[in-house]
Amino acid sequence: MNEKEIQVKSGIKFIWIDLLLLILSIFLFILGAAGLTNSGIFDGVAIILGIVLFLLGCFLVPGFFTLQPNVAAVLTLFGEYRGTVKQAGWHWANPFYRKKKVSFRLRNLNGEKLKVNDEMGNPIEIAAVVVWHVQNTFEALFDVESYTDYVKTQSESAIRHITGQYPYDITDDTQKLSLRGSADKVSEALAKELQERLGKAGVIVDEARLSHLAYAPEIAAAMLQKQQASSIVAARQKIVDGAVGMVDMALKKIDESGMAQLDDERKAAMVSNLMVVLCGERSAQPVINTGTLYN
Repeated sequence: MNEKEIQVKSGIKFIWIDLLLLILSIFLFILGAAGLTNSGIFDGVAIILGIVLFLLGCFLVPGFFTLQPNVAAVLTLFGEYRGTVKQAGWHWANPFYRKKKVSFRLRNLNGEKLKVNDEMGNPIEIAAVVVWHVQNTFEALFDVESYTDYVKTQSESAIRHITGQYPYDITDDTQKLSLRGSADKVSEALAKELQERLGKAGVIVDEARLSHLAYAPEIAAAMLQKQQASSIVAARQKIVDGAVGMVDMALKKIDESGMAQLDDERKAAMVSNLMVVLCGERSAQPVINTGTLYN
């Protein structure tokens, strides 16, 4: 079965009917009890009819219910699904109907910190925020035991699965995604997987995003040192690449301009000096050569 919307009676109209039955029942009961009909038979009939109408009026009372905006009521009769009321207001339905209210409002699932492994096997701590709402009341109530517990369980499972597909971070220039460097892409993948899982429970995932990401405490210090070392190596590599290019350009400019004729030994000395200047961590100290390169 699928969700079907059912129309019920207006509560305002039925409250007048119910009040009329109660007032009439009281009137008939008093009429019969006081013997105002001047007939014992009619007095008895008036009393019995008054009692019946009073019981009928009381029977109608449980049929009243109210719905706020973005709240629905799922109606079942002796275990059989009869329909869903989605219109806000004051309503009346069969008193034998069991009415289970379901909210369509957005809900936040602030996930707890989970200790999982990333693609590289590194233990990390991760948490996510999931914004969701119920769309199909039939699936939410009858296809799963508890849709709120189902959302929590499947969200945790999806987070663990997505985390295992990406590394925590990358330090090279590849285009590979990572949990830290590609949070938006990872969140999109998480939302897509959550929708596939939670769609079975009539739930729509409006947003999913990572709210916490860090290495597990037992390896946090070691991984921080590794990141720092990788960053230093990457920076040094760029400095060396730039320095080699500048030295090569300088030698070519000297040759083209005819400023000086340099043999291989002088070129080697010049390359050495320029590389020291360009790649050194500290400012180079100039040394004045009063002689020549060979003495």
